[in-house]
Amino acid sequence: MSDVPVVIENAAVLTVDAQRRELSDASVRFEGTRITHVQPGRLADDVRADARIVDGRGCVLTPGLVNTHHHLYQWITRGLAADHTLFEWLVTLYPIWAGIDEDAVNVAALGGLSHLVLSGCTTTTDHHYVFPAEGGDLLGAEIAAARELGIRFHPTRGSMDLSEKDGGLPPDSVVQTIDEILSAGATAVSSWHDPAPDAMVRIALAPCSPFSVSTDLLRESAIQARELDVRLHTHLAESPDENTYCAEHFGMTPLEYMESVDWVGPDVWFAHGIEFADDEIARLSSTATGIAHCPTSNARLGNRICRTRELVAAGVPVGLGVDGAASNESARLLEEAHQALLMARARGGPTALTTRTALELATIGGARVLGRAADIGSIEPGKVADLVLWDLNTLSHTGIDDPVVALILGAVPPIRGSWINGVHIVDDGVVTTSDTEVIAGRVARAHRDLVARAG
Repeated sequence: MSDVPVVIENAAVLTVDAQRRELSDASVRFEGTRITHVQPGRLADDVRADARIVDGRGCVLTPGLVNTHHHLYQWITRGLAADHTLFEWLVTLYPIWAGIDEDAVNVAALGGLSHLVLSGCTTTTDHHYVFPAEGGDLLGAEIAAARELGIRFHPTRGSMDLSEKDGGLPPDSVVQTIDEILSAGATAVSSWHDPAPDAMVRIALAPCSPFSVSTDLLRESAIQARELDVRLHTHLAESPDENTYCAEHFGMTPLEYMESVDWVGPDVWFAHGIEFADDEIARLSSTATGIAHCPTSNARLGNRICRTRELVAAGVPVGLGVDGAASNESARLLEEAHQALLMARARGGPTALTTRTALELATIGGARVLGRAADIGSIEPGKVADLVLWDLNTLSHTGIDDPVVALILGAVPPIRGSWINGVHIVDDGVVTTSDTEVIAGRVARAHRDLVARAG
């Protein structure tokens, strides 16, 4: 956190608070980890006197963006299987991912997280479900990377217990037994999960998908998560192939199957959520089950378009996710808001999603999905100081009067400053807590080594 209070002034401020206040020339003060003042114009001299002043002239201040679905280990396998379907892509990449270890995951996480903060992300999840037997402490490796960078982190302890021999997709070397998985989940929660309001690390349990885990694992994970008071996450309703798989193996739709194992509720969120019928959207709403919408990844893999308009209209908690970097090489979180708007309008017409709703998905929507709406996702006194100051003094943005339109429909702006938990993480487009050039070199070497090992 900052040693002295910080005042950002002369900026447009998009609070995304309950009243959705938009202040054209305003000041925001934070001290330690918490926001203390948000008001139009200039703060009183005595409130400014002890603070470091940041001039936000020509900039727009937003809440930090929240990424609700990712696979950081994939940062070192970008660009592969670029023209494959989802299942083809998985079958191609699983043998490569089987070679990851602590060092590879740490480097991948450093690369992916550094890139995320440069696209406005201040809180991110990660769904790590590949655990080779000789890989070491992979979850610990990515948590160490997040702590080094200073990003707010919600890693999920993923799992798979169905390999190729059981009718699943992954190779035998990356699956575990149910007992191993449950033990590892309990250890992860006891070692790292922090339930405090300003927590920097929270753990969730995350069996991978209906086609890579057993019914018993899903059921036991739901019981364990509720005993430990942590959240549940998995992929669901991502593609027509998954619909076919669930119909053939369970005689149900993906959501019906998850309901049968007690996987709905305000402590559950699903990645993708493309293939839902009207009655299923209503059930998601009535149970407050969340959706991580990943528009770029969905398009990259050639899946259909999420029914974002209907989900939002029904009151389903919806956030955005960049998804794994091997299915979204750009992995820029603000860009997901842009793509969410375009995809919704391509499906539902010009009024399907507004620019302001797209911003909400990236901020308070994501916070709601992760159970953090009381702490992050908006700019208001008492909330945690996760803030991004976007520079609109550029050729790409000058002349766009509406800052929301500039952010959502324009190019991704440079970041003048970003703060996470009150700590200055990005300064004029440079990550202050890591050397991105050094990380880039390490990523390149890790990529070459991993692909070479796969043969």
